[in-house]
Amino acid sequence: MENSIQKATDAKTENKDNNFKIKAVLFFTSVAGISALIGFSSAVAAAKRHDTKYFNQGIVATSPQMKESGAALAIKALSWGTLYAFTGCGVLFYGIWKLSGAQNFEEFRHKVGKALPRIPKNDPPQSRTEFSGINDLFEYLINEKSVKDK
Repeated sequence: MENSIQKATDAKTENKDNNFKIKAVLFFTSVAGISALIGFSSAVAAAKRHDTKYFNQGIVATSPQMKESGAALAIKALSWGTLYAFTGCGVLFYGIWKLSGAQNFEEFRHKVGKALPRIPKNDPPQSRTEFSGINDLFEYLINEKSVKDK
């Protein structure tokens, strides 16, 4: 009886974890997409505001020598650059994954954790951790450096 209750509880917990992960991925993907859209839009708006005449010439192919407009060339360059970046990073990360020999993410995390140096915990803190402002922080860093240099 207890075993079946434990299995049901484990299944519910796993389902909640999966739902949380899906929601987290959707949230971060939407935030990144919206940020990219806002950044690109603001850059285009700044370019148009800076020089309207040449911006409009780049939107429409005006001379007979130009087969494509500047905007079409820019979109083509952006799409090829995006393809190269995603492909290159994907191949790099997949290669690192395969070289590690890991079967899942948790195993990969442990293997990488063993290979990288350990960062010692600062518990209890050996120095100041609270500062009243950026000037206080810089003064503290300058004083610490001068003490270490002596």
